[in-house]
Amino acid sequence: MNPFTAAAFAWQTSVVFTLRSAQLWARPAEAQATLAGYALEKQKAFAAGALAAGQAAMAGAAAPAVLAAAVAPAHRRVRANMRKLTGG
Repeated sequence: MNPFTAAAFAWQTSVVFTLRSAQLWARPAEAQATLAGYALEKQKAFAAGALAAGQAAMAGAAAPAVLAAAVAPAHRRVRANMRKLTGG
């Protein structure tokens, strides 16, 4: 992952975290169910990343390719969440 992609990923993650935190604060009655959904979403992304990294490693990919495979599902999820939260 190049530094610009990593920086964009970090920035998008912080925006998603901030916007979701504001939503939780604005609707505390729904927070428990919403947080459970967020946790499940993260577990799915991390499991997909672990599987992709394992497959890349077993195929003999170099370390940067294994890292990219591991991070790709989480990165896709963060980008999708950002688009959804910002309306764009």
